[in-house]
Amino acid sequence: MRLLLAAAASLGLATAASAQTLDVPSGTYVVDPTHTSILWKVNHLGFSNYTGTFARDAIDATITLDASDVANSSVSVTVNGQEVETLHPAAKDFNAEIESEMFINSDAHPQITFTSSSIEVTGDNTANITGELTLAGQTHPLVLETTLNGAKDHPMSGNPTIGISATGVVKRSEWGVTSLVGPIGDDVVVEIQGEFLLQN
Repeated sequence: MRLLLAAAASLGLATAASAQTLDVPSGTYVVDPTHTSILWKVNHLGFSNYTGTFARDAIDATITLDASDVANSSVSVTVNGQEVETLHPAAKDFNAEIESEMFINSDAHPQITFTSSSIEVTGDNTANITGELTLAGQTHPLVLETTLNGAKDHPMSGNPTIGISATGVVKRSEWGVTSLVGPIGDDVVVEIQGEFLLQN
């Protein structure tokens, strides 16, 4: 959940609403970068949603889980904002343009962070995670709508594992990122997929 992603916080934490418990041990769960991603998309001139990601190894996220009452859990996400990946097909370094002061300004503020402040269970496998997102040198609240995909022992490693999906909307002008607002959408949709492994 760690712009963010936390995930992502981004990245975020999904919770189970039934009795607010999870069938895995309490403890610290760390992100599995191989199976974690943060994707963002923004309207482009009214024609399409332009998409980009961050490098998987740029995402560092931790869940401190209270399995008996997941509302007491917390999420912390840090993303290296200088690891944007747009897969731009031309020679232009569009990754660098997104990282510049025109957009996320990670040249001056490399770290994007999300720290949860509350978790509200909303369904059997859903929760809203509210936290503080720091982006482009500014910090404002962000809500991640989160779904728990699974919480059990990993079938290959045997390690207790949590899998989540989360979405949030960053209104970039609220973080002072106003370049081309109008032709380019102000709302940036962030989609997080994450797997977290119990730290031994």
